[in-house]
Amino acid sequence: MACRSIALAAAALLFSVISARADDGALIGRWYAALLVADRTELSDLLADDVRIKLDDLGVVQTKQEFIASIDDWEGAVAGAEIRHRIEKTEGGVTTVIACYDFPNNDVLMQETFAIADNRITASSQAAIAENCDSY
Repeated sequence: MACRSIALAAAALLFSVISARADDGALIGRWYAALLVADRTELSDLLADDVRIKLDDLGVVQTKQEFIASIDDWEGAVAGAEIRHRIEKTEGGVTTVIACYDFPNNDVLMQETFAIADNRITASSQAAIAENCDSY
């Protein structure tokens, strides 16, 4: 009987971990969909109030308010673009994503990380890993 209880507890734990990963994947999908159309409301809803967004290539760390304010410039840059992404791994509460930003005149391959808690992005980092998306 004890073995059966342990097996059921282990199965329940595994299911909750898989479910959390699926939820994180859905949230990240919403992130890229909102980013593609510069949806300030959705992006704001996805970000925790105290989020820090680190843009490694620019040496910049943005608050939520700074990031949302930067969407005005982003909106022009993303017009006509496509963003493809795939989750590489989830480990220690951080999800690593490879994203191809395919702009009309160029593309860039990025590695991005997302820390997620309570269905909100609490931290994010972004760094270019290639000047094109050939290896995507």
